[in-house]
Amino acid sequence: MTYEEAIFYVIAAVTVAGGLGVVTARNVVHSALFLILSLIGVAAVFVLLASEFLAIVQVLVYGGAVTILILFAMMLTRVRDIAGPMDGPQRPIAALAAAVFLGTTVLAVKETEWRGNTEEATVVSIDQIGDVLFTTWAMPFEIASLVLMVALIGSIVLARGEEGE
Repeated sequence: MTYEEAIFYVIAAVTVAGGLGVVTARNVVHSALFLILSLIGVAAVFVLLASEFLAIVQVLVYGGAVTILILFAMMLTRVRDIAGPMDGPQRPIAALAAAVFLGTTVLAVKETEWRGNTEEATVVSIDQIGDVLFTTWAMPFEIASLVLMVALIGSIVLARGEEGE
């Protein structure tokens, strides 16, 4: 095992642990912190793949903006933590769906022909990404920012409450 593989396995373990923390944490804030940990782990995988731009976007957009938006929405809409158990009649169906998803993923990974290190990767500069982002993909970029702004404004409106409240 090379040192790159060892680093990958450590990062993958941290990322999976963060994902498990998101779904098992009872507190919304703790769940959001686990989400940030998981997203930073994904950014570290991007760094290992020599894709620094995607790592920066992962940290800034998902780790920062989306997680903060989730926290604002949860805090401003007065969502309370659930003290009791969250199990319900759908638990066996959810376990079956998770097992089917895991089996499908394992089968897809096993049956895929992975290319080796013999082929050279295409290197794309930040300038090329910026040119394409602000020419070809300018409208989807602006729509995504508009959707995030509308979600933030909506959470503020919901948090204000009714008159006299």
